[in-house]
Amino acid sequence: MRVAFAADHAGAALKDELLGRVAAADLGHDLIDLGGDGSDPNDDYPDFAERLGRAIQAGDADRGILVCGSGVGASVAANKIHGIRAAVCHDTYSAHQGVEHDDMNVLTLGSRVIAIELAVECALAFLGARFSGEPRHRRRLDKILAIEAAESGASATQEVPT
Repeated sequence: MRVAFAADHAGAALKDELLGRVAAADLGHDLIDLGGDGSDPNDDYPDFAERLGRAIQAGDADRGILVCGSGVGASVAANKIHGIRAAVCHDTYSAHQGVEHDDMNVLTLGSRVIAIELAVECALAFLGARFSGEPRHRRRLDKILAIEAAESGASATQEVPT
């Protein structure tokens, strides 16, 4: 799996720590750093949410981990991108359940809200999870995709792993 990481100025330190810790876990994933080094206070979360979302859209990454101060702004911005299903998760249950039930492809974290150990646990839970494909979850995901398609005027069909 190719996993993109990105962060605004407030999330850069946590992003860097997560990158190192996920790499050290040796899960066999390709990790991609899309930036945000914390040096520029004008590094705003919408810019990095778009960068990460576009990487997933283009097929350059399969999933993403996005960090801002609270995780909320990054999640809101990422969800504006067609095909992105992002959520703030500060617990491991939500981090894996969001993938298993909702095919979440972007985990957002708040650097001012979560400690590093829990952030790592959430990231690992997110990366270890797979969409279940169970009929009830597929039905609900299809409804989400239909809403997205209606908003964008696109087709509701999208390849989703089963």
